[in-house]
Amino acid sequence: MRFQPWAAVLVASWLSACATDKPAASGLAAISPPWPYAAPIAAPARQERAPPAVATGVGFADLAGWADDDHAAALAAFEASCGAATDPVMATVCRRARALGRLAESEARDFLEQNFHLDRLAEPGLLTAYYTPVYEARPYPDGEFTAPVRPRPASLHGPYADRELIESAPAPDALAWMRPEDLFFMQIQGSGVLTFPSGARARAAFDGDNGAPFVGVAAPMRRQGLLADEGTSAEAIHAWLATNRGLRAEAVMRLDRRYVFFRLQEDDGAEPIGAAGAPLIAGRSVAVDPREHAMGELLWIDASSPVLSGAFPIYRRLTVALDTGGAIKGETRADLYMGRGAAAGLEAGRVRHVLRLYRLTPMIRPGA
Repeated sequence: MRFQPWAAVLVASWLSACATDKPAASGLAAISPPWPYAAPIAAPARQERAPPAVATGVGFADLAGWADDDHAAALAAFEASCGAATDPVMATVCRRARALGRLAESEARDFLEQNFHLDRLAEPGLLTAYYTPVYEARPYPDGEFTAPVRPRPASLHGPYADRELIESAPAPDALAWMRPEDLFFMQIQGSGVLTFPSGARARAAFDGDNGAPFVGVAAPMRRQGLLADEGTSAEAIHAWLATNRGLRAEAVMRLDRRYVFFRLQEDDGAEPIGAAGAPLIAGRSVAVDPREHAMGELLWIDASSPVLSGAFPIYRRLTVALDTGGAIKGETRADLYMGRGAAAGLEAGRVRHVLRLYRLTPMIRPGA
């Protein structure tokens, strides 16, 4: 992710963005100047799931939206990513699913119902969403492209205390230059794809941060009357920052002291690798709190009552826990990965829904 990952809402939705990316490949030579590479940071250590404080068993037939999901697509997502699971029973079910290959809709539904049982997590929580943004960039400062994409420094101490101090420092080693609001949003997402006038593309991968906690800017923008209560979607905030580029936008962005550093890799068009070590699956993978959920775990999301205008009213589907995020805390908390590009970003920026979450726990059938 991922970030992954916006506290009171600019985006608790994406912020996570916590996705880590594939190792760099060759092919960035078309972009000049030459790119300095930093050593990649290891993915977050996997943690054993804590048992839920309260879980209530429920049958699949009782699950709102279960009959309408695309079970064949859901099972295919499970098969593609279940190698990330560390639970031995889940690993057994994973091998069983992969041995069967692609199943028809009714067969996939039967497999899921026969190999898992449901636990409803007790308290309603929050669903947000994130995506892989694609932004224009330049190899040198150029017009409105004034914000440097900074590599991870040798030390995160000294002047690297908060966003304002970092941004006031020279950037002779900048990897690329972006519009300030685009860089700000990419830092919230944790990664992105950069496109250059030459036609070259590069993936900007998360390579550490300054250690400051994330602070969402949506709530203070509402309090200051900069945006309406229902108007703090990602697109609205991005538009305001672009319109007010300069001192006003900088004052808002600097409310979030957290600053993210990047490394550049070749963009192969594939989805980013999540914290579980598996590629994210658009619409089917979620970032979760690793203290509460195991990587590779199956989760049914039932999200409704959106806060932001223009949002889809309901998200009900089977997902796989493949990522983590700095703002994704708590058991009934998930950040849905929407894919890459503008359409995915538009949808992701409007997701802030009340979430009811169900864990699918694998089981071994007698004689299996």
